[in-house]
Amino acid sequence: MHDVSKPRSTLSIYIGVEVIIAVTSIIGNLMVIWAVGINHSLRDTTFCFIVSLALADIAVGALVIPLAITISIGFNTHFYSCLLVTCTVLVLTQSSIFALLAIAIDRYLRVKIPLSYKHVVTRRRASTAVVVCWMVAIVVGLTPMLGWNNRQLLHDNGSLVMCTFEKVISMDYMVYFNFFGWVLPPLVLMLLIYAEIFYKIHHQLNKKVMEGLTDRSHYYSKELKLAKSLALVLFLFAISWLPLNILNCITLFSPKSDKSTILINIAILLTHGNSAVNPIVYAFQIKKFQNAFRKIWKLYVLCRDPVGKLPQRGSQRCQRRLVRRSRANDGDTYWCKWILVRERLCTPDIELLPVSMRPYYLPCEFPQLFVTVVYIQPKDNIAKASEMIYNLSQKLP
Repeated sequence: MHDVSKPRSTLSIYIGVEVIIAVTSIIGNLMVIWAVGINHSLRDTTFCFIVSLALADIAVGALVIPLAITISIGFNTHFYSCLLVTCTVLVLTQSSIFALLAIAIDRYLRVKIPLSYKHVVTRRRASTAVVVCWMVAIVVGLTPMLGWNNRQLLHDNGSLVMCTFEKVISMDYMVYFNFFGWVLPPLVLMLLIYAEIFYKIHHQLNKKVMEGLTDRSHYYSKELKLAKSLALVLFLFAISWLPLNILNCITLFSPKSDKSTILINIAILLTHGNSAVNPIVYAFQIKKFQNAFRKIWKLYVLCRDPVGKLPQRGSQRCQRRLVRRSRANDGDTYWCKWILVRERLCTPDIELLPVSMRPYYLPCEFPQLFVTVVYIQPKDNIAKASEMIYNLSQKLP
């Protein structure tokens, strides 16, 4: 982190870019959390860590960037107030690193132990891992509050200081403890983990192709695509944060060297901009997020129903309903462990309900059934029912 006096024109450009990054980060990462909330297929453990990363990025846009703009303008405050502000940045940065590390480990386990993965990596354990990551990030980020800071160097100026990063944070802490201890090692470890993931996936793909096992090949192909997307997130994080950490090293080891104001501004903007790029990566690289973002955009932003306006028969979506049995037209009752109505698409004449269920008679190797329930209004002009059902089914996500 660096602070230098900025010319008025440079400061205006810097603040303008920061505002754009903040708005983009907040909106994009809120959509990530929203997408996970409305899409059942995005609720596995990996996306639990992605939500944790999104929360940290939202905090950067809503809290860190406004504070950074305030610091860039310059104001006098108490030393520990300024120190707390700067430590907040460190906590959120560290939580992002730990979230990326947790994602890498989760992907590795999914490839290493695919058969027992769901028994080993449960939702409860994933939630515990998220809490632990945040707790460690708080401890690492707030360490300067315990005394490793520049308080002793500012005795002559009293308790009020011009709040800048370098005046309150020790470069020894930033380089030796933060960068060499808690930033660089996790990045190197993640690099090794993803290298091992790609090696194992390519090995398994070649093996399954030779054996003719198309189902397992499809599984590893999906894992390879998702691993590439998440590795891209890691790569963008590294190139966003390494320049500023390198500048910190230069400040510590060569304090008399001149540092370009524009270069420092770019390095700071890169660190903040990283919080805005992850949703863009998800949107372009992960199909489940593409579908969820498209649904949010159409239904909640454009307010468009999948089949246009739906007079007479309710809305295009219903709340998910959980029931315990299903009754057929002939009056027989089929008892199920659970039935989940996922969507509701309808016109004045036809209603489609995509349903997942777990009948008691279903063999244990099949986790659930997916069916579409069709309800047709008892009208005389329903001769084109098949065509109408087909057209409506094309609106299913």
